[in-house]
Amino acid sequence: MRKPRSLAGRIAAICVLALAVGAAAAQQPGSERIARGEEVMNALNEGKPQPAVEALRSDFPFLAEAIASYALGDVWGRSALDPRARQIATVAAFAATGQRSVLKIHAGYALNLGVTRDELKEVIYLTTVHAGFPRAIEAAQALSELFKERDQMERGGK
Repeated sequence: MRKPRSLAGRIAAICVLALAVGAAAAQQPGSERIARGEEVMNALNEGKPQPAVEALRSDFPFLAEAIASYALGDVWGRSALDPRARQIATVAAFAATGQRSVLKIHAGYALNLGVTRDELKEVIYLTTVHAGFPRAIEAAQALSELFKERDQMERGGK
């Protein structure tokens, strides 16, 4: 009889499956998917390229294409959630999973889309309930860094 997988094992299996689906989707002809993904990125990042994705293009082109076509074009390009709600959900997910660097990127996108600093702080407060204080503190630190960077850019002029 097969032993049930642990929660971590089940999560790992889901992640592997999601990557496989994303990789398969990215291999299909999809210039329209990539174009849709680029549109999403432009909307999120105020028309500027995303440095993290751009850095992948030379050394990991398949990964960069999968992000553009599948993650952005197929998933982020869906219309069931408006971009603002999608960013709030994403910030919450990254806060709960302790993904500080991508939380900071997506919190920046959220601000670009009109989410307020107070709303982002509320997301972090909720994180204490679902993921604990250590994750919430890490997320709060990432937001504080982002807020300081934004304040400096505003003072120095864009």
